[in-house]
Amino acid sequence: MPPKVTTTKDKIITTALQMVRESGADSINARDLAAAIGCSTQPIFSNFASMTELRLALVERADELYRQYMQAEIEGGKYPVYKATGMAYIRFAKDEKELFKLLFMRDRTKETYCVETKLNDQMNEVVQSATGLDDSGAQLFHLEMWAVVHGIATMFATDYLDLDWDLVSKMLTDSYQGLRKQYGME
Repeated sequence: MPPKVTTTKDKIITTALQMVRESGADSINARDLAAAIGCSTQPIFSNFASMTELRLALVERADELYRQYMQAEIEGGKYPVYKATGMAYIRFAKDEKELFKLLFMRDRTKETYCVETKLNDQMNEVVQSATGLDDSGAQLFHLEMWAVVHGIATMFATDYLDLDWDLVSKMLTDSYQGLRKQYGME
């Protein structure tokens, strides 16, 4: 009877996720990951064809956590849906600094996988519904709004500045209202 498999894909990804949380994405290598799990590197490469494949699975897991933040903020009902998505993005950056950096602060120019593709389609629908803009107008509106949200989130993720949540909320509202005025939607 073959030995029982104790090092599963899930255990590898969960351990790698914790390593990223503690030491950043650059901390992930097969040897250190195996040591953290308490195994040789063999189970890692039995479950993943390469470290690139493992990193992709790690990004997908981090993205699942990010989407949970989004869902919780929306379901909380404190803010309109579009604002809730921005607040969730910022909250994720504050709470999960290294996972935020993994998802949103890395060079992705050579990547084919994009965590935002489906989310951007959904955001475009939300923006169109909230503003009445057509597809291209909604995309530009969201890009301009996202630049503000990302800037605030980056300040949290890098410990550059820690803002009060009421101020963050006001900043998003002011930016949103300013864009609405710019687009002639007073």
